[in-house]
Amino acid sequence: MTAGTAHKVLVLRDRYVDSVVQMSASRAMMDLDGVEWAAAAMGTPANLETLAGRGFDVDALEATANDCFLAVQAAADEAGDAALDVGEAALAGGPGRGAGGGGGGGMGGGGPERPRSFREAVDALGGAANLAIVSVPGDYAALEAHKALSAGLHVLLFSDNVSLEEEVELKERAEAAGLLVMGPGAGTAMLGRTGLGFANVVAADGDPRPGVGVVAAAGTGAQEVMALLDRGGARVTAVIGVGGRDLSETVGGRMAKSGLRALGADPGTDAVLLVSKPPSEAVARAVLREAGGKPAVAALIGLAEAVAAPDGVRLASTLEGGATMLLAALGLPPIDLDGGLRAAVSEAVAALPADRTLVRGLFSGGTLCYEALVILSGILGPVYSNTPIRKDWGLPAPDGAHVCLDLGEEEFTKGRPHPMIDPEARIEHLRVEGARPDVAVVLLDVVLGYGAHDDPAGRLAPVCAEIRAGGRGPAVVAYVLGTDGDPQGLAGQRATLEAAGCIVPPTAGRAALAAAALAARRPTLVEEPLS
Repeated sequence: MTAGTAHKVLVLRDRYVDSVVQMSASRAMMDLDGVEWAAAAMGTPANLETLAGRGFDVDALEATANDCFLAVQAAADEAGDAALDVGEAALAGGPGRGAGGGGGGGMGGGGPERPRSFREAVDALGGAANLAIVSVPGDYAALEAHKALSAGLHVLLFSDNVSLEEEVELKERAEAAGLLVMGPGAGTAMLGRTGLGFANVVAADGDPRPGVGVVAAAGTGAQEVMALLDRGGARVTAVIGVGGRDLSETVGGRMAKSGLRALGADPGTDAVLLVSKPPSEAVARAVLREAGGKPAVAALIGLAEAVAAPDGVRLASTLEGGATMLLAALGLPPIDLDGGLRAAVSEAVAALPADRTLVRGLFSGGTLCYEALVILSGILGPVYSNTPIRKDWGLPAPDGAHVCLDLGEEEFTKGRPHPMIDPEARIEHLRVEGARPDVAVVLLDVVLGYGAHDDPAGRLAPVCAEIRAGGRGPAVVAYVLGTDGDPQGLAGQRATLEAAGCIVPPTAGRAALAAAALAARRPTLVEEPLS
């Protein structure tokens, strides 16, 4: 154990907690003064290995995969104990250990008994449910999703590590029953005006603006188009997140087809937008045939030129391009894509030393990272990544290479919350890359909405100002994905980053163009059209 650091742990026996609540509890503990590291997790071998690596005596815990644990490293015992109280309260939705009676895994405070099975949960709702969110370890996720389908429920399958064979079986069954299986790994959806997972606040039903329905095989891609459509004057009626493999050859776009058919039959939806990272070309064509009858755009990131679209469907290669095409098809005015961006980039280019030439992207959103890789590589050449767009552009990167990292991938989130939930996960990377003398620009995404951190810009801005070093360090381009209705406050988050010296573009695509413009010393790049 590290000298001077208190290690505190609490095991809740026979207590399953889904991953969303685990992440929320981890963030709540990390937010306390004096806490150096904290995690809420199940006692799986991988999680216990992480604990052991941080100096905890895991043998003494006797935790199993059926137990939830809270673990804290803090500057003092008092801070560690306080963090355990806050963490348990976050898990239970009620009072902490002191009031809850010893941490035995019950609700605490004399509340009603928590349902302990899927059937008990359905019965407790008296038949009123029509959707189940499944967020359990991947080994059990397909079984729970089958139970939901048997009960006649749509499924949001938040869990990952579900096999391809299980996904096909679930979606074949759902398709036959007229139900949706969104996922696996579906982090964003909005149905019946209810955001599921990570979602943004958009205009309410009853708004007279034209309605757009979104089908997305990309989580932050769905959020980006939600935000742009809302800003551009459209009303988002639904977001159906189908999981990243749905448009693969094996899965065959089953849920994307079902989603497009449902939106086509919805009288409140005037147009549809499909969002995907590169799909199977044959599957994409088959899926797009379901979009007939209403204005339709497909944003197939980096692949639009390779797909022959059916009549009535327009194709885009970027998220910005997809949203702006659809807004134009509805007769709505274009979004302001400059907002002073050219002037800000020109000023930053003039201040950059000649030996600063590289781009470093540090992303919390996987789709936003992928789109940036496509845009940057088209201008600057190879860009290396842990999620490369070409196999030979994987890590480790050669010296003098541009690099973009998706910090939401498993290798970076093992034992800690997702960077959309906990900005601290990126701060250490930001400091390291910002200190490099050859980096011209650090590119960030800041995602707002339900599920995201309460004040991500407030956490990141001081470090951005630190690495800017009064203009001597690299430029920082920080895109804020959000809407005016998001709880964090879009305008305030943008203003916080601008005050720290960041360039804050209007879209994720413009952010990638700004980064390329800085590295290439070509400010006019930010005016390039993104189709």
